[in-house]
Amino acid sequence: MPIEILILFLFTTAVVVFSPGAAAIAIASQGATNGGKRAIAGVFGVAFANVVYFVLSATGIAALIVASNLVFLTIKWVGVAYLIYLGMTAIFSTSGVINVSVGKRQTHLGRLFSQGFIIEFSNPKALLYFTAILPQFVQPELPLLPQLIIMGSITLVMDVVSYGAYGFLGDRIAQGGLKAWVVNVINKVAGGALIYVGYKMASVSAGR
Repeated sequence: MPIEILILFLFTTAVVVFSPGAAAIAIASQGATNGGKRAIAGVFGVAFANVVYFVLSATGIAALIVASNLVFLTIKWVGVAYLIYLGMTAIFSTSGVINVSVGKRQTHLGRLFSQGFIIEFSNPKALLYFTAILPQFVQPELPLLPQLIIMGSITLVMDVVSYGAYGFLGDRIAQGGLKAWVVNVINKVAGGALIYVGYKMASVSAGR
């Protein structure tokens, strides 16, 4: 993959993955109620759900690109709109702040894993990310399989790192180590970054 495309993919994936969502809030809640280390089970549940989505979407990317350039461009602009939507939601939504409370500690790691998997797999935004954003970074003139392996590996690592951070973040919130307004500021910054990435994606698509 061209280095500029790979860097843009890294930045885009980092912003999307680290932006708060249903799975992030769930993992933060697990961290608050079980501790950051045990929340890793839920993290792997989320990551596994995304692996499944990645495989399902990757199997159709090549056919999609070859079959219709119009479809490819349509998906590209859907991805841009989706990023801008996520950014605006993170900035203006009052539900962006992670609110967790300490409850009864769960002892079953399988339950934490299942919770993470179900929440992420039932979230249509996760599938929309892989089908609307991922294909935009595929270079049709280059071998597809190595590109998919590279992007899939990057996505998996970022999932584990980012949701792991949310797990330990929830642990800190439960202990009073981080105030809600700080998390709110983080949400606003992430929203602005998503809008910027959407703008950059639109610029790249215009020059293809």
